[in-house]
Amino acid sequence: MTASPTAYTVYTKPDCHNCEKTKDYFDSRGITYTVVDITEVPAALEYITAELGYSQAPVVVNNADDQDRWSGLRRDKLVTASMKHHAREGATV
Repeated sequence: MTASPTAYTVYTKPDCHNCEKTKDYFDSRGITYTVVDITEVPAALEYITAELGYSQAPVVVNNADDQDRWSGLRRDKLVTASMKHHAREGATV
């Protein structure tokens, strides 16, 4: 079985409450995502800090539009992601 590409990448770290809340939100809305633990992938930590300039987890990147990204628990961004997801789903039905 071939895995389909995910909609988002969520860069997380262990024991991160906001990371869990973000993943729970995506799960509850059926939004696909890939989890990258920044404590296990040094290149990911370098990417989110040096390249993107973030210092707070989670860092969420839209895989279809890498300019659509944020850090921390951002309910406004999560709601927007959900609306976009459901608009795409409705368009394909």
